[in-house]
Amino acid sequence: MRYGIVLLKEVLMPLPPQKFREALFQILYSSDFDSQPDEMIAFMMGELKATHRAMAEAQAQANQIVAQLPKIDPLIASASTEYPFERISRVERTILRLGLFELFFTPSLPPKVAIAEAIRLCRKFGTPESSQFVHAILDGVYKKNEASISKEPLSV
Repeated sequence: MRYGIVLLKEVLMPLPPQKFREALFQILYSSDFDSQPDEMIAFMMGELKATHRAMAEAQAQANQIVAQLPKIDPLIASASTEYPFERISRVERTILRLGLFELFFTPSLPPKVAIAEAIRLCRKFGTPESSQFVHAILDGVYKKNEASISKEPLSV
């Protein structure tokens, strides 16, 4: 600093877990619309001031979730007694997919945290009613499959 002039450099930092989950949700949601992953990563880097590495990790995890959809989507469909799977809004469906992935395929994350984070995403990106719907689905699936969640990944 010379003569009182300060040059500020934009700092890119790794994302905290909640912001990472929000970025992951947004990448998953955009993939439902056939968006270009590179464009989404660039956009998210600018919006969240995140590193390319963090966004690449989010994209990689989104790819893992998409790979598990043949196992995850039937769980959502069987637990949804109010709506057929096709009528569940994209926001809710994406949050349910992310929540179930975290429940079944992320053993380091406690199930209650996965459910609480899904509810938080609903409150931020969905409607007031969506958090109740998502909570009911995730809680029902969790209780039905609690034994398999704690021991090994889901096998449908």
